[in-house]
Amino acid sequence: MNTKIVRLFHKACADYGLIEDGDHILVGLSGGKDSLALTELLGARAKIYKPRFRVTALHVRVKERDYHSDISYLERFCEAAGVPLMVKDVEIGNEGVKELKNERAKEANPCFLCSWYRRKTLFNVAQEIGCNKIAFGHHRDDLIETMLMNLIYQGTFATMPPMLQMDKMPLRIIRPLCLIDEQALIALAAERGYEKQTVLCPFEHVSSREKAKELLRQIKAMSPEAMDSMYGALSNVKTDYLPHKI
Repeated sequence: MNTKIVRLFHKACADYGLIEDGDHILVGLSGGKDSLALTELLGARAKIYKPRFRVTALHVRVKERDYHSDISYLERFCEAAGVPLMVKDVEIGNEGVKELKNERAKEANPCFLCSWYRRKTLFNVAQEIGCNKIAFGHHRDDLIETMLMNLIYQGTFATMPPMLQMDKMPLRIIRPLCLIDEQALIALAAERGYEKQTVLCPFEHVSSREKAKELLRQIKAMSPEAMDSMYGALSNVKTDYLPHKI
């Protein structure tokens, strides 16, 4: 595997204390390049003597979304990575829609219900099988895009932290890819031969995040150093959103 990516992965884990002895980490495995890379990296890291921890991957399918996964490929991939795979099917249904009839849901984009139910399933399964951490495949670009979205839509200067302690449950969210940029992961996917899902989310190219990606592309065209500058700016933010210095 690409040595720079492996080095940045280990650096993030060390700098932010993301992995400790006795951890049982649940990986949200969507089947995209980021979650595949994270699963492979964590699987390899778990084979190192210290710290000793376990990894389980969970793939969640939402019935109401036209997003078909190649489960046989995910099974082969996880077996090669030495990571057990679980697959959960969830249905939003009328009760779920009723449950989310509040101001936040009314203002949400089309991704809200799907994302909410996927995360709810991850949290539930993590506690059912005794995990204390959930790992997401958010990379450096994701953190910067989130910062831009918060600035534009919420009027706040904040982003996703490398590690977050949940308030209402004994779980921590970790993001071990937080130091790696998306282009490096795209190159890794090609190098490792990651297979892309054949039928993607119908809202993949119309979300607010996709608009933030386009804005970032324009900013990068203005200044090649812009990403480093914006990422560096995040390290100076003192808020509850960033308990660790980036």
